Amino acid sequence: MNEPVRSDPTPPIPDLAAAETMLAAALGQIVWARQYTLELLAATPRELWFERPMMSSALSSGTSAGDDAVGLPTSVAWQVGHLAVSQYGLLMFRIFGRQADDLSLIPGKFRKTFARGSDPAAKSVADWSADELADRLERVHQAAIAGLTQGFDSGVLLEPVDMPYAVYPIKLGAILFCPLHEQIHSGQIGLIRRGLGMSPVR
Repeated sequence: MNEPVRSDPTPPIPDLAAAETMLAAALGQIVWARQYTLELLAATPRELWFERPMMSSALSSGTSAGDDAVGLPTSVAWQVGHLAVSQYGLLMFRIFGRQADDLSLIPGKFRKTFARGSDPAAKSVADWSADELADRLERVHQAAIAGLTQGFDSGVLLEPVDMPYAVYPIKLGAILFCPLHEQIHSGQIGLIRRGLGMSPVR
């Protein structure tokens, strides 16, 4: 007889000292995850970022895609835009609220094109070049890290937040979710690269 799926309770909310320790670890993971994403992107020619490759069982055999090929529903370009939007949302908007410079960093049209649930096949994805997407990804990352390290009031870590978060339903949980989310999407970038005929980076 199968055991029922267990739903573990949410662990107790940490105290501020523990939250600060977890923040330091999360920042290290965020930086590591981004370095891996950038390694994948550096190994992917930018003229291919907007391609959505056909994939099949031929992927593992090294032959060309046959009749069973299916087009991937996403592209490297959409993944990059989505990572910029989501990092802004998790590490900036959800922690500090809307700030004066946010619209220049993440314009409304950009957010709508690359937000969760948006269509990676939408024509608006091509409104930004690969260079522009890479630049916005970097600008958001630098701004997010600066916001969490330069004069940051760690007391906000314990404030409640809605999903998405990891482990704790507080702002710390949104920060903890960020590197996990990035690794999900770097895996998708890796799969797209394979579909485009490129060797794995690692």
